[in-house]
Amino acid sequence: MTLRDEVAVPALECRGLSKQYGAGRIVLAHLDFTLGPGEFVAIMGDSGVGKSTLLNLIAGLDSADSGDVIIDGNSVTRLDDNAATRLRRRKLGFVFQAFHVLPHLTLAQNVALPLLLNDLPTDGALDMLAAVGLSGRGDDFPRQLSGGELQRVAIARALVHRPKLLLADEPTGNLDPDTAHDVLGLFRAQSKATGAATIMVTHSKAAAAVADRILILSDGGLHAESGESTDSATSAATNPSSRTRSSPARSADDAR
Repeated sequence: MTLRDEVAVPALECRGLSKQYGAGRIVLAHLDFTLGPGEFVAIMGDSGVGKSTLLNLIAGLDSADSGDVIIDGNSVTRLDDNAATRLRRRKLGFVFQAFHVLPHLTLAQNVALPLLLNDLPTDGALDMLAAVGLSGRGDDFPRQLSGGELQRVAIARALVHRPKLLLADEPTGNLDPDTAHDVLGLFRAQSKATGAATIMVTHSKAAAAVADRILILSDGGLHAESGESTDSATSAATNPSSRTRSSPARSADDAR
């Protein structure tokens, strides 16, 4: 095996990512972060600290004031809008806290959307629904589902095209404990089976405990509870044997 084989391309790199709102309120300050293929990271922190903002910057739903987002070796911020959209469409899966399931489409049609957008066969939509516990529900409409079931549809849609990077904003916030456990298992199984990396923002210590690493967002940067910087986190992403799991310091209902 050559050195080139041993050094995997990171699933995600954030370099010098900065963002402020309003009258100079700093949310992120020159944040550096690397996520390795197949790695599952939970991000926790106080309300309003910028957890959802970080996900939105990575997904291109918001713009950073400075810095670079690199997905699977591709610098998103250096691409034009159309090229960046195509890259995110292929490489990303996003689970929104508010579901964003389209009410006029059946469950199967909702889940098949990423496949259609990427010109892929749509056969896998029903299999993905079954994987999240909704077998036989493909012809149902969102209005027939509970909140927890809607979240499972959103998760199935995010996973169906086998993205390189999964972004999840409170994916278990509307699920009962047993379903939440199953959903988190699905996230882990998908990332390990396909090499996809996962970032999960959560206020739940139980949910965060399934991650390979837990990081706290505070003071504009990501840190382990012990104060470890993301330089150490980067090392852990590229050297799985060096990973340590830390417990979150504080948690609260998530906000921007």
